[in-house]
Amino acid sequence: MKQYKICVYAICKDELSFADSWVASMSEADIIVVTDTGSTDGTAERLRELGVVVHRNKINPWRFDVARNLSLNHVPHDVDICVCTDLDERFRPGWRKKLEEAWDPEAKTARYLYNWSQKADGSPDVQFNYFKAHSRFDYKWVYPVHECLKYVGNQPEKIVFAKGMVLDHYPDAEKSRSSYLPLLEQAAKEFPEDDRVVYYLGREYMYRSMWEKCIETLQQHLKLNSAVWKEERCASMRWIAKSCYALHNNTEAYRWYFRSIAECDYMREPYIEFAKLAYTLNDWETVFYLTSRALRISEKSESYVNMGYCWDHTPDDLAALSCYRLGMYEKALHHAKKALSYQPDDLRLQENLVIIAAACNPTSETEQEKHD
Repeated sequence: MKQYKICVYAICKDELSFADSWVASMSEADIIVVTDTGSTDGTAERLRELGVVVHRNKINPWRFDVARNLSLNHVPHDVDICVCTDLDERFRPGWRKKLEEAWDPEAKTARYLYNWSQKADGSPDVQFNYFKAHSRFDYKWVYPVHECLKYVGNQPEKIVFAKGMVLDHYPDAEKSRSSYLPLLEQAAKEFPEDDRVVYYLGREYMYRSMWEKCIETLQQHLKLNSAVWKEERCASMRWIAKSCYALHNNTEAYRWYFRSIAECDYMREPYIEFAKLAYTLNDWETVFYLTSRALRISEKSESYVNMGYCWDHTPDDLAALSCYRLGMYEKALHHAKKALSYQPDDLRLQENLVIIAAACNPTSETEQEKHD
């Protein structure tokens, strides 16, 4: 196996609390290069003390693509593989070996597992495959926010998957995303026919509870000729449904959730999110149907975001509740046990299991009454 020269590169601003653990996590690289965009808390100085090559550049007006490209420009020309990370991210030990095992001289980029968020017990929550390991001269960053790598090489783009290479994200809860919306609106002006930009803008409106704008923008996304990625079309429909529900239009919410399932019936997300809505309306038949379908899906998506609540206790919990309400007590017991197996210390799940078990065996209660 050939050993490649690997560089981790990043941008940062006022992230001193992350510096030590980030450098330790990235230290399997041959060189670490950081572009500091204006720290005043000593981040740049601490990184230098830890052996990082630090460049200081201010970017005004701020754009993530400009910052990333400037950071990439600081990577030495003799590097074989560039890996872009942020200071709130941590590679699990052994990542370099996994990357080199997957890479070959024709490779242009590597995909690897990204845990965007963690549960309270430290297990992964939201997961998807990431894309920020790449060859030195074949890519540039595009878009003011939600930036991504665009291939500009001359040869066919060869993508490899680095199995076992895992990056965990530990975001700063106090970090503001206030710049995202104006940058996304700017991006939509620059790229009005770009399905990725329009999707992210619509999703941002949803995050900010701007329901009407979310619906309008994501319906626009679905009409674009370039919007052909089924998983992302499904996501647009899910967010439209969620917005309709927030506007108390349950009929439209149901309609859009059914459309999202038709668009992408091999992911759990549309089923479980629809089931969660139906649960709030005590629509137990619909909850039962949706959870039954979702639980038939045993593999996570390799190409899109996997939401943690679709793979934890939630599907079986909802299934247990619906079966109990519909009088299917044995089925309810099966799902209640399964739900509790995910979270054995959850008091609500424990109590549900006791109630459902009692419903499965009412004769024991009757016999006890006779003895009394």
